[in-house]
Amino acid sequence: MKETRLTLPQLALIAGTRVVLGGGIGLLIADRLNDRERKMAGWALFVGGMISTIPLGRMVLSRRHAKGECREGKARAAR
Repeated sequence: MKETRLTLPQLALIAGTRVVLGGGIGLLIADRLNDRERKMAGWALFVGGMISTIPLGRMVLSRRHAKGECREGKARAAR
């Protein structure tokens, strides 16, 4: 099993990109703005969410370790 350790700011950044992505999708399907405004805002949020997801996803995947490996590495460094 893999374990990933993230700091609170990293987790907040990941959650923020999900909000932006969801907001973009919501605007694309909403009827509150006129058609042109809605599509422009929706696509801008959607693309921004997707673009910011790529580096964050790479960061999370690079921090994955086999379960227990993180603790063993810290124990070795303390010696």
